[in-house]
Amino acid sequence: MGTWPFVTGLFDLSGRVAIVTGGATGLGLQFATGLAEAGASIVLCARDGARCARAAEELAGLGVRTLGLACDVRSEADIDAVVDKALAELGRIDVLINNAGTARSGWPQQLELDDWQAVVDVNLTGVFLFCRAVGRAMIEAGRGGKIVNVASVAGLRGAPAALMNSVAYQASKGGVVILTQDLACKWARHGITVNTIAPGWFPTEMTEQHIERRGDALLERIPLGRFGGSDDLKGAVVFLASRASDYVTGQTLAVDGGQTAW
Repeated sequence: MGTWPFVTGLFDLSGRVAIVTGGATGLGLQFATGLAEAGASIVLCARDGARCARAAEELAGLGVRTLGLACDVRSEADIDAVVDKALAELGRIDVLINNAGTARSGWPQQLELDDWQAVVDVNLTGVFLFCRAVGRAMIEAGRGGKIVNVASVAGLRGAPAALMNSVAYQASKGGVVILTQDLACKWARHGITVNTIAPGWFPTEMTEQHIERRGDALLERIPLGRFGGSDDLKGAVVFLASRASDYVTGQTLAVDGGQTAW
């Protein structure tokens, strides 16, 4: 017999506070729901503050404290305001899930600089800015913390244009992977772990049209033969946000039905 806590206790997030960017819909809401089901209080933030407030109210039905706030991850002032509000209302920040993202499609030789910059500003610079703000708060508090950046299997390798033609998205998500690794090295001394989840194909507002057009071709590349579902990311995020992953940092966990195993 082991001593308390048993293994289930390692996944318990009771008393913890988690910020989830882009958390009102899609994958962000799935991450937030999983964390709330494990006991964490949740701060949802995205550009649509009203949508976040509605989602936060629904999550409060799980018996946890919640906040729904407006935030553009390209804005240092917005990010600082979310961090300050979380600390003022909930008293601490233990977990950050950097999920907010965007994409633009088109052949690399035709992609406008403005489109490239729009994607990089959200997907990479925004991740860094939120990591920096929350990292500062975690270091000052002295309790350590868990940062989980959301990349994509698209950031792990190239893709034929017939399946995906979004070079800025893929480059920015690849940048998230190496940003994660370097922050893991820099902040380990402070007890902060930094890891990445790389989802495969999940039906969301951002992917639904692409899946509708190319779904059969995409499924041919997924050994499990299906797209991700509404619970498939919960276990991964709770693992990386909890004590169960205390000896895991700088890693990328692909949740992709085996797509990257081909």
